[in-house]
Amino acid sequence: MCGFIGKISYNNFNPEILNHNNKYIECRGPDSKIIKSDLDSNIKYCFIFNRLSILDLSENANQPMINEHSGNQIMFNGEIYNHSELRSMLSNKGVDFKTNHSDTEVILKGLEYEGLSFISKLRGQFSIFYFDIKLNRAYLIRDRLGQKPLYYYHDKKNLLFSSNLESLIKSNNNLSRLKESSLNEYLRYGVVAAPRTIFEDYNKVEAGTILEFRFKNNIVNTIKNKYWNIEDYVDNKPFNLEEFLNILEDSISTRAKADVPVASFLSGGIDSTTVVRYLSKQNQINTFSVVTDDQGYDESRWSNLASKKYNTRHQSVNINSNISNKDILESLAVLDEPYADPSIVPSYILSREIAKYFKVAISGDGGDELLGGYRRTFLTLRPKNILDALISNFYHLYPGFLGTGSSFLSKSRNNQISYSSTLADEKLINLLNRGTVNYDNNIKLVKNIDTYKSLLINDYKFYLAEQMLFKVDRTSMANSLEVRSPFLDHNLIEYIMSHNASYLNINKSKKILKDLLKTDFDEEFINRKKQGFVFNIESWVYKNLEVINEAFDKGVVVGTYFENPINKLSIYKSRINALRIWKIYILENYLSKFN
Repeated sequence: MCGFIGKISYNNFNPEILNHNNKYIECRGPDSKIIKSDLDSNIKYCFIFNRLSILDLSENANQPMINEHSGNQIMFNGEIYNHSELRSMLSNKGVDFKTNHSDTEVILKGLEYEGLSFISKLRGQFSIFYFDIKLNRAYLIRDRLGQKPLYYYHDKKNLLFSSNLESLIKSNNNLSRLKESSLNEYLRYGVVAAPRTIFEDYNKVEAGTILEFRFKNNIVNTIKNKYWNIEDYVDNKPFNLEEFLNILEDSISTRAKADVPVASFLSGGIDSTTVVRYLSKQNQINTFSVVTDDQGYDESRWSNLASKKYNTRHQSVNINSNISNKDILESLAVLDEPYADPSIVPSYILSREIAKYFKVAISGDGGDELLGGYRRTFLTLRPKNILDALISNFYHLYPGFLGTGSSFLSKSRNNQISYSSTLADEKLINLLNRGTVNYDNNIKLVKNIDTYKSLLINDYKFYLAEQMLFKVDRTSMANSLEVRSPFLDHNLIEYIMSHNASYLNINKSKKILKDLLKTDFDEEFINRKKQGFVFNIESWVYKNLEVINEAFDKGVVVGTYFENPINKLSIYKSRINALRIWKIYILENYLSKFN
């Protein structure tokens, strides 16, 4: 894992500005920093790369990597799990390699030999910058699911790009204007989805996308190419359990390979336990979990059971319900975009602890999306009656501060409303009188396909890509920790999408994994209620209203785009209203970086 920043321009510029703002990226790659630049040609450039050395630790694998014959350059953040196979394939075609086993060089040589179609052969997580020096074309490329970040700004004369949005903005003279439609999107969902950011003129490369920038006649032109669409794999082939489990086992074992020691997350949930079950077949492994004194969120009983069963060297990280403001602020500092999910805090603390001992950890992220593990999937698909519909409609009569109403709306006979109600806070928009500002609806169920798969597609394209993976990347990379997620292997996803979903048994989420674990654990372990990975946000918010109000008084959005909502949200103290206050506080905390 690594991080990079770069600029290509027809105009003269000072590369020291990029170097100065590289400080926001250094945590992503603390092992080395390399700068490559050419400020004398018609097309000027400066590229800075920060390396976290995990694969091929030699200097030959450093980046930016330049092909000494062609002059083409590449910077790559991520991990390619099938790089050995691809290297062999290219070698058999006569391609020479300078490094021993660098996956970066495999991408560089593959793009030169096969062109952009080579990207579809990559198995892994990645954001890539590739510069074809002869054609004067630059490419920004992001993996299928958007596991690794990539931001950019461009106009007719310039292209700036970075693994970090803050570094990008501050390298562009701190030029930033709040985008009102993005503000509404954030208030609804707690994130701003690609290709947008919270700011005008700054964008994210979308998952599964190649952006091509052509430098010709003193103008920069852009071409967008979507190389992977999850919808393209929807089919109804007979499901074969053995085939699926073989792909899963291969995905897990592949991600355990590294030139440095590897650990694993172990919450005791079904997904992480399944991963550890397979990992334990190879070697005794190190596992980590969170312990909390809040019984509503503590899973230590289950993680201890799983650790004992699979003989792991287990460490628990204590996160007290009275979490310190120091830990809160340190967690928030990793955000290079506003992000409202409070699980960012325990995720950061856990990653911080693991990173004291390891550079790589394997997680169970993606299991819920792959196998319908979220309650909203069940709520959307369950049969609805007339009474449910009446209750759903009646919800609209309640004032905004009484709750989201998701438990009511989930009863709607409209699957779109039922599903989106669990993710969107429309009531907050109404409460802040922001209902007139247009926004892009991120939740659109795909028509003419199996409803269950349509829900999974939405989970992948929005909830996973824009929320879960954001959290995983930022909290881990802020601590120079690479996280690998076997359930996110595109081969697994394509298999689920292309095969009959009836086997998955919608009324019993993650049936495949639960059946697998039945030989090792009892029914209580297998079928317990799913717990969230959060801390007591309600307690923290209402204890710190004075601190939050002070941030609002000094803020950018409160008082400019809407009135201070604390009084309204404090009338009825609840978890949802605490989350609303937290959401606005996060935004103000983030925007203060640019004041």
